[in-house]
Amino acid sequence: MNKLMGGAKVVRRLADDDAEDVEVDISSYYLKFQKCQFVKSYNAEAEQDGDDEYDTSVLQTDRFIIFRLCPSASSCNNNYGEYIVDMETYLESTVAYAQEMQEEMCNACDENCANDDAAAADDAAAADDAAAGDDAGRRRLYDVDCDSCVDECEKIANMEDNGYMEATDYLECNQVYAADDDGGNILYAGSMCASSGEKIKIGVFTDANCQNLDNSLDVEDYLEDGAKLSHALLKTIYNGDSMSCLQVDENDGDDDAADDDKEPETNEVCQAVYEAAGKCEVPNNFNDGIASYANYDNYDNQVAQEETICDYISSISSGSYDQTGEIVISGSSSSSSGGNSASGGQKFALVVLSIGTVGLAMFAASLHAQLTKGGGKADLSSKGGAMA
Repeated sequence: MNKLMGGAKVVRRLADDDAEDVEVDISSYYLKFQKCQFVKSYNAEAEQDGDDEYDTSVLQTDRFIIFRLCPSASSCNNNYGEYIVDMETYLESTVAYAQEMQEEMCNACDENCANDDAAAADDAAAADDAAAGDDAGRRRLYDVDCDSCVDECEKIANMEDNGYMEATDYLECNQVYAADDDGGNILYAGSMCASSGEKIKIGVFTDANCQNLDNSLDVEDYLEDGAKLSHALLKTIYNGDSMSCLQVDENDGDDDAADDDKEPETNEVCQAVYEAAGKCEVPNNFNDGIASYANYDNYDNQVAQEETICDYISSISSGSYDQTGEIVISGSSSSSSGGNSASGGQKFALVVLSIGTVGLAMFAASLHAQLTKGGGKADLSSKGGAMA
């Protein structure tokens, strides 16, 4: 699957020498998180090389995010694109964007909500802009709610003093526990899928690449000074809200005539995850994807891969893997050790096999007694057999 996504590059025009590359325009769509999933797969290189990178296991854990590009913020049942991308790429882009938005929100809160008089003046100014037909929403990235943002931003600023650590600081694999004299294992913290892929949390792993998740351990038991994790920022990545892919310039609105002539642009986070992702677009009637770019570079590669990628996304979405990446068999997920619960038919077969085994053992014992008693020859003639 990684090889398929490795070919899922941005679709560009087969340009002449004087032409410029043109990217797929997804600026009118909304990015929406769908599912997080670990998938364990066979790693031939690890087996051949005996590399300790994967903790001597021939299985590696791949981390995927499924997301959609929706035609509106409220609807995503038709005319959408569905995509699969590695978790690292998705989190790197979306978390950086969320951090930027959080910072801008708190800056706006600080500027506009320093005191009640300032807040009232700001509300009055916003009302005047609206009455004048001015699109203040495009001029400012944030219209802050002073009733809530002051407390929220104070909590963010005083997070460490209040005994909390930012969960997004542990998205990459970090050591949280060093082996000591009691012979304990070195432990690491990293991002994991939780709640059947609906959430992303920080888990505890037993290897330096965060391949082997230990569900029995709680990361907060290993943080310094008994700190707790704050998931407020991380929740914005998967909480169900859609994010517009339109690039918004905080200076938009200053020149209305120039704005009318300006081509819409896709923001960096949507562009980054779209370029890196495996794409399933045509079956979902996505009108602005690869099917619209037959004269663009990489079109044939995208079309050739689409059916395979769509099938793979469908397999993950339907629950073919459990939280640790093990394959789910007959509706029962396999355990971290690879075992799974037996079905009713399997139990019946085991009972029949056990009874048959006992019967064969009893016959063998009887035959052995006859051979021993008869001096090495069983009286087969008495059983209806013929002597040679």
